[in-house]
Amino acid sequence: MADYTKDEMMTITAANKLKDGMVCFVGIGLPSAACNLARLTHAPNAVLIYESGTIETKPDVLPLSIGDGELAETASHVISVPEVFKYWLQAGKVDAGFLGGAQIDKFGNINSTVIGDYNNPKVRLPGAGGAPEIASNAKQTLVVMRHSKRAFVDKVDFITSTGYLNGGSEREELGIKGEGPAVIITDLGILKPDPETKEFYLESIHPDVTVDEVRENTGWELKIAEELETTPEPSAEYLGILRDLNERTALAHSG
Repeated sequence: MADYTKDEMMTITAANKLKDGMVCFVGIGLPSAACNLARLTHAPNAVLIYESGTIETKPDVLPLSIGDGELAETASHVISVPEVFKYWLQAGKVDAGFLGGAQIDKFGNINSTVIGDYNNPKVRLPGAGGAPEIASNAKQTLVVMRHSKRAFVDKVDFITSTGYLNGGSEREELGIKGEGPAVIITDLGILKPDPETKEFYLESIHPDVTVDEVRENTGWELKIAEELETTPEPSAEYLGILRDLNERTALAHSG
């Protein structure tokens, strides 16, 4: 048995997608954990931006929300929300947006608005926040989500943040600036978009996970790469740093 959890595998794999020096617009939750782990390890010069206007923030513990004081206290600059969107994101200065959501479909569209019919929803979710702008304007989007049939659906109930819409060149034809979602990292594997159809397929599978397990947790007929890779196991160094970060966070927010 592996001496790490599926969540740890997912977080470390996602962290490794962030390169040193990249400007990254960070979502709360799993994306925040991955980006801060990258900053504490191989990407010390990554510039992390949160929606509240904190630039180059270096939190010692993971924030509970974009309004967490830890972000402002450890940032090199704090600017207004309109400025962070207009002069950073919409101006094309953000290399990657790191996002999650409640649902994602085979073309990388993300739903964080409602489950069910919009006018009569089964569940009302937290909503869009800045995610639609991030998904549209960041040079590329990186998505990190736990893999389940409830979350990975054939078609999202509501498009909060655009992926490749109905696939093919539709996103490009509509003039959406960013390239779109480059990768989806889950607790079971790594999904990439087909260059032509833009439908996501399984590129890499995590250790101790089977293809059948991934398919059973996916709401569309998932295609598999001809040469399916196995994701490298997390190192003891990264596991130690992640666990220390999570312990500090739990202690700080325990009250």
